Amino acid sequence: MSENWIEVGRLEDIPQLGSRVVQSPEGAIALFRNSDDEVFALRNKCPHKGGPLSEGIVSGRRVTCPLHNWVIELESGSAVAPDVGCAPAYPVKVEGNVIFLSLVVTNEC
Repeated sequence: MSENWIEVGRLEDIPQLGSRVVQSPEGAIALFRNSDDEVFALRNKCPHKGGPLSEGIVSGRRVTCPLHNWVIELESGSAVAPDVGCAPAYPVKVEGNVIFLSLVVTNEC
């Protein structure tokens, strides 16, 4: 399946250690920016109880769900053990300061 890239904003639109939500046909997708200016995209639903991951705390390459403190890997969408499950993850690329998102899910949830 080919990746169709959609421009979704600029790097400065997302605060470091923060997030921004974009709407897609698949639902809300949270874009996260870590302290190294890496950008990741996950469906904005924790695999546990559907909590809004975009409201969680970003640390390194992980986000902690604000509802029940599940920790989710930003790159893969996988919950950190002992929790199990995953949030759909999407490819992101940054060219210059422009962020592009693909709606092709990269993991099997």
